Amino acid sequence: MSYDISLYRTETKAREENAHDADFFEKEENLVPFTGQQFQELKERLLGYNYKITGEDDHGLHFSHSDGDFGIALLTGHALYFTASWNENSIFEVGMVASEFTDSGEYAKYDFQRGEWEVWE
Repeated sequence: MSYDISLYRTETKAREENAHDADFFEKEENLVPFTGQQFQELKERLLGYNYKITGEDDHGLHFSHSDGDFGIALLTGHALYFTASWNENSIFEVGMVASEFTDSGEYAKYDFQRGEWEVWE
Protein backbone atom coordinates (compact mmCIF):
# COMPACT_ATOMS: atom_id res chain seq x y z
CA MET A 1 0.00 0.00 0.00
CA SER A 2 1.26 3.50 -0.76
CA TYR A 3 0.44 7.10 0.09
CA ASP A 4 0.13 9.48 -2.87
CA ILE A 5 0.72 13.23 -2.91
CA SER A 6 0.90 15.37 -6.04
CA LEU A 7 2.07 18.81 -7.00
CA TYR A 8 0.27 20.82 -9.68
CA ARG A 9 0.32 24.36 -10.96
CA THR A 10 -1.95 26.62 -8.93
CA GLU A 11 -4.08 27.08 -12.04
CA THR A 12 -4.91 23.36 -11.90
CA LYS A 13 -6.01 23.79 -8.29
CA ALA A 14 -8.35 26.61 -9.30
CA ARG A 15 -9.78 24.52 -12.13
CA GLU A 16 -10.37 21.53 -9.84
CA GLU A 17 -12.07 23.61 -7.15
CA ASN A 18 -14.45 25.06 -9.74
CA ALA A 19 -15.07 21.80 -11.61
CA HIS A 20 -16.78 19.74 -8.89
CA ASP A 21 -15.84 16.65 -10.92
CA ALA A 22 -14.93 13.45 -9.04
CA ASP A 23 -12.87 12.33 -12.06
CA PHE A 24 -11.07 15.65 -12.53
CA PHE A 25 -7.54 14.26 -12.12
CA GLU A 26 -8.23 11.39 -14.52
CA LYS A 27 -8.56 13.80 -17.45
CA GLU A 28 -5.20 15.15 -18.57
CA GLU A 29 -6.85 18.08 -20.34
CA ASN A 30 -7.88 19.41 -16.91
CA LEU A 31 -4.26 19.68 -15.78
CA VAL A 32 -2.39 22.86 -16.68
CA PRO A 33 1.00 21.82 -18.10
CA PHE A 34 4.27 22.95 -16.57
CA THR A 35 6.28 25.39 -18.63
CA GLY A 36 9.63 24.11 -19.86
CA GLN A 37 11.32 26.25 -17.22
CA GLN A 38 9.08 24.94 -14.43
CA PHE A 39 9.72 21.33 -15.49
CA GLN A 40 13.48 21.94 -15.46
CA GLU A 41 13.35 23.72 -12.08
CA LEU A 42 11.33 20.89 -10.53
CA LYS A 43 13.78 18.34 -11.93
CA GLU A 44 16.74 20.28 -10.51
CA ARG A 45 15.01 20.70 -7.18
CA LEU A 46 14.39 16.95 -6.91
CA LEU A 47 18.06 16.34 -7.67
CA GLY A 48 18.93 18.91 -4.99
CA TYR A 49 16.92 16.85 -2.50
CA ASN A 50 19.10 13.86 -3.43
CA TYR A 51 16.54 12.12 -5.60
CA LYS A 52 18.17 10.23 -8.45
CA ILE A 53 16.74 9.75 -11.92
CA THR A 54 16.01 6.06 -12.36
CA GLY A 55 14.43 6.18 -15.78
CA GLU A 56 12.47 8.04 -18.39
CA ASP A 57 9.51 6.79 -20.38
CA ASP A 58 6.32 8.03 -21.99
CA HIS A 59 4.98 8.95 -18.54
CA GLY A 60 7.92 11.17 -17.56
CA LEU A 61 11.04 11.14 -15.40
CA HIS A 62 11.16 8.58 -12.59
CA PHE A 63 13.09 9.32 -9.40
CA SER A 64 14.05 7.36 -6.31
CA HIS A 65 15.87 8.29 -3.12
CA SER A 66 18.52 6.33 -1.24
CA ASP A 67 16.52 6.94 1.95
CA GLY A 68 13.35 4.91 1.42
CA ASP A 69 11.39 7.29 3.65
CA PHE A 70 11.53 9.84 0.83
CA GLY A 71 9.63 7.51 -1.47
CA ILE A 72 9.68 7.79 -5.22
CA ALA A 73 8.64 10.55 -7.60
CA LEU A 74 7.38 10.86 -11.16
CA LEU A 75 7.73 14.20 -12.94
CA THR A 76 5.38 14.54 -15.90
CA GLY A 77 4.51 17.48 -18.08
CA HIS A 78 1.45 18.20 -15.90
CA ALA A 79 2.24 17.04 -12.36
CA LEU A 80 4.87 15.88 -9.90
CA TYR A 81 3.67 12.67 -8.26
CA PHE A 82 5.18 11.50 -4.97
CA THR A 83 4.58 8.03 -3.62
CA ALA A 84 5.43 7.26 0.00
CA SER A 85 5.45 3.95 1.80
CA TRP A 86 2.50 3.42 4.09
CA ASN A 87 4.36 4.33 7.28
CA GLU A 88 4.45 7.46 9.39
CA ASN A 89 8.05 8.44 8.62
CA SER A 90 7.70 8.10 4.87
CA ILE A 91 4.36 9.93 4.75
CA PHE A 92 5.85 12.74 6.83
CA GLU A 93 9.04 13.09 4.75
CA VAL A 94 7.31 12.96 1.38
CA GLY A 95 4.63 15.34 2.61
CA MET A 96 7.25 17.82 3.81
CA VAL A 97 9.17 17.72 0.53
CA ALA A 98 5.98 18.31 -1.45
CA SER A 99 5.01 21.18 0.87
CA GLU A 100 8.43 22.79 0.48
CA PHE A 101 8.00 22.72 -3.30
CA THR A 102 4.99 25.05 -2.96
CA ASP A 103 7.14 27.88 -1.56
CA SER A 104 7.29 29.81 -4.85
CA GLY A 105 3.52 30.15 -5.00
CA GLU A 106 3.45 28.49 -8.44
CA TYR A 107 2.41 25.05 -7.19
CA ALA A 108 -0.24 23.49 -5.01
CA LYS A 109 -0.06 20.18 -3.13
CA TYR A 110 -2.90 17.68 -3.34
CA ASP A 111 -3.21 14.78 -0.89
CA PHE A 112 -5.18 11.99 -2.57
CA GLN A 113 -5.81 10.07 0.65
CA ARG A 114 -7.45 13.09 2.25
CA GLY A 115 -8.99 14.26 -1.01
CA GLU A 116 -7.94 17.86 -0.40
CA TRP A 117 -5.49 20.59 -1.21
CA GLU A 118 -2.99 21.69 1.38
CA VAL A 119 -4.05 25.03 2.83
CA TRP A 120 -1.71 27.29 4.77
CA GLU A 121 -3.37 29.46 7.35
